[in-house]
Amino acid sequence: MKALYLFFIFFNTVLIAQQAEYVSKTPLSANTFVGVDSYDNMYFITNMELHKTGVDGDFMFNDLQLGPPTSVDIINPLNIVLFYENTNTVVLLDNRLNEIERINFNNLPDFFNINNATNAGNNRLWVFNVDTQQLELFNYRTLKNSLVSQPFPGNLISQTSNFNYCYLLTDNKLRVFNIYGSLLSEIEAKGFKKVIQQDEKVLGLKNNTLYYLAEISEGSAKKYPEAVKISTPEITIKDLHLTQEFLYIYDGKNIHTLKLKQPKK
Repeated sequence: MKALYLFFIFFNTVLIAQQAEYVSKTPLSANTFVGVDSYDNMYFITNMELHKTGVDGDFMFNDLQLGPPTSVDIINPLNIVLFYENTNTVVLLDNRLNEIERINFNNLPDFFNINNATNAGNNRLWVFNVDTQQLELFNYRTLKNSLVSQPFPGNLISQTSNFNYCYLLTDNKLRVFNIYGSLLSEIEAKGFKKVIQQDEKVLGLKNNTLYYLAEISEGSAKKYPEAVKISTPEITIKDLHLTQEFLYIYDGKNIHTLKLKQPKK
């Protein structure tokens, strides 16, 4: 118990000392800033169109009949997951934003409503089933889904994931699940509006301020004794994205690039 207490004190001290170093500012006129992928390409949404610009070139995808895009997952730039909540549909895109595949959940034999979908790898999606209030893994090749969680209360506010873990933010809690269906942790997170993750570190947004909430290590969740504030410049946060050690914040006019630096020991 003493060792665990010292672990928390150590991480709390380190993270409080950690600051975000300002790197650059890039003008952008968009409705939504999605993020920057591992190849340094930028994604954003304007007038219900998804745009990609960067080293790969300039590309665009739209299907106005599907309505406005709800979320875009760019964790795999070769298999982008574009979700439309209004029509209960997922569109998979390649690195040139060409459509690879479309999954209309309204047309499945076992119809169900979802309000988010992110990439789980191996032809699978993390989806939150609104009808049952459960996280599921959906295989879009076999059209089979498997339960990951038991039903839990609260409105789903934000979802982020990688190929191993999925993080679900509801009104009061952040829940962390692994690919095998285990609930690793429930973390009090009242008042948070969005969660993002990278390299198993989970950040939350609350009242225009960023906090560390948890870290996944060796298959277990390490939650901090309390949310740890990240020191950043005074920027209005409209959208944000984390790629490796770079944090991108969109204020509605510019993308501010910051670097999360580990303090010197």
